[in-house]
Amino acid sequence: MQPFYIPDGDTLVATESTRGPWSNVHQHAGPPSALLVRAAEAAAPGMAIARITVEMQRPVPISVMTVRVDVEKPGRKALVLRAVLEADGVPCLLARAVMMRVADVGVAPVTHGQPPPPVDASPPFEFDFFQYPVGYHTAMEARLARGTWGHGDMALWMRQRVVLVAGELPSPAQRVLVIADAGSGVSAALDPRRFGFLNADLTVHLVRPPAGEWVLMDSQTFVGPDGRALADTALFDSDGRIGRSAQSLVVDPMPPAAR
Repeated sequence: MQPFYIPDGDTLVATESTRGPWSNVHQHAGPPSALLVRAAEAAAPGMAIARITVEMQRPVPISVMTVRVDVEKPGRKALVLRAVLEADGVPCLLARAVMMRVADVGVAPVTHGQPPPPVDASPPFEFDFFQYPVGYHTAMEARLARGTWGHGDMALWMRQRVVLVAGELPSPAQRVLVIADAGSGVSAALDPRRFGFLNADLTVHLVRPPAGEWVLMDSQTFVGPDGRALADTALFDSDGRIGRSAQSLVVDPMPPAAR
């Protein structure tokens, strides 16, 4: 199975492992969002992602990627980066990342709620609404912690079967971004055979990096009456809560020919 991306000089070539559920030629937004985190971490060594918001300007083709990063607001304790991901020279994703310094400040971690069911107690799960046999869904491994797919609230453990970039181990924050964009699919509250629910953005807050490869998404989707919806996801690792992600969704009825 191929990694999500293969380096080629200053560019990254997407493989079929990035393929999303809706199109044979476009990527799932998780892997390219993780590329933005990779670039942000390289631009701010010694700092960590506190919050990143990714805006989807257009679908990302399975093609050649480049990422540009600029410092929008400098700072010693917190800075803001602006990153743009381009495919074949065309901007597709725009991100703003709040990076915070990492230091031992003598504070014990504060957590809330109960830890999720462990990975070992969660049965294997497969997404069945992807239209093509190879893609993001086969590049990821999933285990169902709670709920029934297609009925809204659901909790799902996920981890990568492949690395983000060939020859590199993904950072903890990169692993979270590869997974977090799947929250709306995990908590699908509408039948994907009848409705499309593409997200226009993705915002992830992290209070600490995940321990280990597995990340759990405890997801809910709220649907309004006018074509707007929100996927709200609590993020966990085996030790407890690590953050939250949210996605603004555009809901559209599928044309009869596509059902």
